[in-house]
Amino acid sequence: MRNLSLDEARRLCLGAQGFGLTPDKRGVNRRDMRKVMNTLHLLQLDSVPVITRTQYMPAFSRLGPYRADLLDEIAYRDDEWFEVWAHEASLVPVHTEPLLRWQKARSESGGTWKGLVELATKEAAYVEQCYRDVAERGPLSASELTSPRPRQGEWWGSRSVGSLALDWLFRIGRLGIRRHGNFEKAFDLIENIVPADILAGPTPTEADAIKELLVKSATALGVGTANDLVDYFRLPPRTAKPLLAELVEDQRLTPCAVEGWAKPAFTLPRQRVPKSVAARSLVSPFDPVVWHRERAERLFNFEYRIEIYVPKPKRRWGYYVLPFVLRDEIVARVDVKNDRANRKILVPAAYIEHGRPIGMIADELAEALWDLARFLGAESITVGRKGDLADELRRAIKSR
Repeated sequence: MRNLSLDEARRLCLGAQGFGLTPDKRGVNRRDMRKVMNTLHLLQLDSVPVITRTQYMPAFSRLGPYRADLLDEIAYRDDEWFEVWAHEASLVPVHTEPLLRWQKARSESGGTWKGLVELATKEAAYVEQCYRDVAERGPLSASELTSPRPRQGEWWGSRSVGSLALDWLFRIGRLGIRRHGNFEKAFDLIENIVPADILAGPTPTEADAIKELLVKSATALGVGTANDLVDYFRLPPRTAKPLLAELVEDQRLTPCAVEGWAKPAFTLPRQRVPKSVAARSLVSPFDPVVWHRERAERLFNFEYRIEIYVPKPKRRWGYYVLPFVLRDEIVARVDVKNDRANRKILVPAAYIEHGRPIGMIADELAEALWDLARFLGAESITVGRKGDLADELRRAIKSR
């Protein structure tokens, strides 16, 4: 049993998450982007563009400003990454495909949204017609199907039957997703996205695939409880948790105790704890560092929830709040909006965490916000008056 202090666990987490990656001196390039993906193993997708769509943020948080369409080129033009349901909708490297076939098999056996299963049962001929449409004419959006069929009855929800059919074919692995324009979705045959040699490769057993994904989770998190590791790829807990004992027995994971954690944790054998972490990063609400809210509280004493759907009078921190990581701690949070029309970053509110030194953190946060402005193509930053960090941050922004 290995013992880690909470400070060591934080450094281990942030180091494993790629904070401290050094981009190419000439600017962030494809190799740098691949390093981020190979470190995180997945990028969660989200279509809410308050600042920018969330899949673009992890690379920025770890590498600094870069050309955002570089990610789209790697994922949707060159097909090095592809979309799956992992930690919600996500991009993963194409070589991960065999490890996710069990998930597709479960979906086909009814282990997904029951509306899709019912559709596949009741409308099997129509689903096959949609597949043939894509095979013959794709990539296609739902509206481009020969017969898109608007929704029928309450249980279909607000989407067309064609959209649901394509979603089902995606869930069971027959179709993949491409993006174009304004994050618009089109479906293509999976064999046009994932290379043939990968698709022709052997299919691991469900247990072996989940064990590999648990090891990837431990690699990405640095250290984590059973719940942390299971959450990373949203694995089925009843299946995944018993497999941790096998991974320990096989010496692929090492059990450890983290100071202040009530539950045992796991890390990689002989995992080295960084002596320091040189982070100065604004992170997305959907970044792996904070997406498991209970883990963020355990690691960083950081209580966090996203308040997009909270009525404005009831919001505590703001509409779209970014945690600010400095070295090995989360030291502040800022409500941020990208005012694209006026090429301006708006910061309606800024808050310090746990009585930390306001002046120094304001200066560091100002640098991080100017990095964000460069990334988004903004020319100015306006700081509002809400929050105990706002006045000092405004001063720091103006002094740059």
